[in-house]
Amino acid sequence: MNRDPIEAGNPLLQRWADDLGLPPYAAIEVGHFEPAFDAALAEHRTEMETIATQSGPSTFDNTAAALDRSGRILARIEPVFRGLCASYTSPELQEVERRLAPRLAAHWASIQRDPRLFARLDALVQRGETLALDAEQRRLLARLHLDARLAGAHLAPPAQERLGQIVERQAALTTQFAQNVLAEEQQCLWLESEADLAGLPPPLIDAARAAAAERGRPQAWAITLARSAVVPFTTFSERRDLRERAFRLWKGRGATAGQYDNRPLARELLQLRAEQAKLLGFENFADFALTDRMAGKPAAVFELLHAVWEPAKRRAAQEQALLESVARTEGGPTKLEPWDWRFYAERVRRLRYALDDAEIKPYFTLENMLAALFDCAQRLFGVRFVERPEAPRYHPDVRVFEALAGSGSRVGAFVFDNFARSNKRSGAWMSALRWQSRSGGEVLPIIFNNSNFSKGAPGDPILLSLDDVRTLFHEFGHGLHGLLSDVTYDRLSGTRVLRDFVELPSQLFEHWALEPEVLARHARHFATGEPMPSDLIDRVLRARRFNQGFETIGYTASALVDMLLHGLAEVADIDIAAFERETLDRLGMPDAIAPYHHLSHFQHLFAGSYAAGYYVYLWAEVLDADGYQAFVEAGDPFDAAVAERLLNFVYSRGGSLDPAKAYRAFRGRDADVQALLAKRGLVEEAQPS
Repeated sequence: MNRDPIEAGNPLLQRWADDLGLPPYAAIEVGHFEPAFDAALAEHRTEMETIATQSGPSTFDNTAAALDRSGRILARIEPVFRGLCASYTSPELQEVERRLAPRLAAHWASIQRDPRLFARLDALVQRGETLALDAEQRRLLARLHLDARLAGAHLAPPAQERLGQIVERQAALTTQFAQNVLAEEQQCLWLESEADLAGLPPPLIDAARAAAAERGRPQAWAITLARSAVVPFTTFSERRDLRERAFRLWKGRGATAGQYDNRPLARELLQLRAEQAKLLGFENFADFALTDRMAGKPAAVFELLHAVWEPAKRRAAQEQALLESVARTEGGPTKLEPWDWRFYAERVRRLRYALDDAEIKPYFTLENMLAALFDCAQRLFGVRFVERPEAPRYHPDVRVFEALAGSGSRVGAFVFDNFARSNKRSGAWMSALRWQSRSGGEVLPIIFNNSNFSKGAPGDPILLSLDDVRTLFHEFGHGLHGLLSDVTYDRLSGTRVLRDFVELPSQLFEHWALEPEVLARHARHFATGEPMPSDLIDRVLRARRFNQGFETIGYTASALVDMLLHGLAEVADIDIAAFERETLDRLGMPDAIAPYHHLSHFQHLFAGSYAAGYYVYLWAEVLDADGYQAFVEAGDPFDAAVAERLLNFVYSRGGSLDPAKAYRAFRGRDADVQALLAKRGLVEEAQPS
C-alpha cells in the first residue's frame, strides 16, 4: 500500500521511537484506541480488497503470502489494546473493550470467510503438488485454507451471515464474562484481628496487609481471590471457618445472581457454539474444535483422560485416608471438606517428607528465580537477557529485557509483569506484542509474561512457593516458544501452533525448575545468600509426587466436564451448575476435592480459546514427560545435542511443521503415556520409598 496511516496526535498510529519496538505507553490514552482501530481496520480492508479482486490467477505470493503480510498496522495496535485490557484496565477501557470486541471479531471472521479469498486459496490447494513450494509455504497454505473452511468460507451466504452474527455475539459475551470475573475478584476475605492470622506465615501476612492497604484499609488484612493468595491461605490458616469462607468466595465467582452472574452468559455461549458447529456440518462443538487439534477426535481425548482418571481416584482415596487420620489425631474433622485438603496435606508433607513451606520459600526469591530462568535459557539455547530499565512500560512493576544471541545480535524483547493488581485479570499467561516473521522484512518478537504473585511490604523480598516457581518456569517456556521462533510467516510464528501442542514447550521447561543443578545454583536464602542445603533439595525432590492424586483429580475433572459439555448436541435449556454437579457425580468425583475450575468462572472456556480444549495440558504432559527423558537418557539436563534438537524442532519451528512430525524429529519416536503416569506417581513402580 502507498498510503502511510500516520495520524498526528495519536501515538498508536505514529512510528514508535523505542528501539525494541515497545509503544509509548505514557502517551497512550483510552480515547486513542477507537480512532486508531478505525484507521487500521480501514487499511486492512483495503488490502483485502486488493488481494481479492486482482485479475491474475492465484499464486502463492499474491494470495497466501500477501494475506500473511497484510494488516500490519492492525497487528501492531490490537496486542497493545488487549494487553492493557488484561493487565492494566480501567472502567473507561472496559467500556471501549465492550464496544470493540464484537467489531474486531467480526472483522477477522469476515476476512476468513470471504468467498473471494477462499476461492483463491482453494485454487492453490487444488493445484497441490504442481506448485513449486517449500515445506513451510505448503504449511502456510494449508493453515490459511483450513482457517477459511472453519470460518465457513465455503458456505452459502445465509449461513455465512448467521455465522457472522454468532461470532460477534460470542465476542461480546466472552468479554463480559472476563470482566465479570475480574469484578468478582474485587471481593476478598477480610481479616480483622490477630486471631484471624493463626497459622499464616509472615510473607502471607505481609502480602495480605499490602492488599488491604491498596483497598483503603491499612489496619486490616485482605486475602484476595487470586490463586496466589487463596491457595496459601487454605494451606496454612488454622481457622477452619475462615478457610471455608475463602474457599467458597474463590470457587463461587460468577455464580451469584445479579450484575456479575456468568451463568446466563455461559449458557448463551454454549447455545451459539452448538449452532456454529451445526452450520459448519459438525454434530457438536467438540467435534468442530478437535478438527484442528493433534487429538483429531473427542474419542482420543477421552481415552487419555480416562487413562489417568481411575488411577488418580485410587491414589486420591489413599491420600484422603492418610489426611483424615492426621486430622483425627489433631482433633480436626473426621471427614475432609475441600477447604481442608490443602491444610492437612501440608501437615502430612511435614510429617512424611520433613518439608515446611516456611523452610522452602526463603530460598525462592523472585529475583533468584528470574536469574534461574535466564541461566537455563542461555545454557540450553544460547540466549541471554539484558535489562532495559529505560524502556517504555505501562506500570512501574513491569520489567523489560533485551534478548541477545551468543553473537550479540538481538533476538527480541521480553517483558515481565509479575504482580497482582486490582485492575489485572487473575492467573498467569504469555502473550505477544509482536510475532517474529520475515515475509515482509525482518520482524523481531516482543513477548510478555504475566503472573499474579503477591507483593509484601515495601523493600521486602518476594518469596515464591514451589507452585509459584513452577508457574514462572511454565510461562517462561511459553515465552521462549515465542521468542526463539525462526520462521518466515507470521501465521506460523511462535505459539501459533495446534492447541494441544502449545503447552509442550511450557510444561517441558517446568522440569528445569526442580533440577538439582539449577536449585544448587539459584535457590539461595534471601537473607544469608547460602544455597539451599542438599538435604532440603533431596526432600523437595522426594516429595514431587506427593498429593498428585488430588492435583490430577482437580485438573482432570475440569477437563472431562469441558469435553462432555461441548459434546452436547442440544444445549437450549442447559443449567451449567446442574450439568457440572451431575457430571461430577456420575464420574465419581471425590467429595473432598473440588475441580480446578467451576463453569461460572472458567475463563479458559468462556473468555479464552480452550473450549473443548482444556485437556491440552494433559495431552502436552504426555509429550513433556516423555520428552524430558531425552535429557535423562543423555545424563545431562543441559546436553547440547538434545537441546539443539529441542530448539530446532520445537521451540523455533512454530507452526511451520506438523506437531506430530516435530515431536518425532526431536525425540526419534512417538511419546509414551507411561512416562506421564510415572511422573505423577500414578503407577506403583514410580512410588517414592
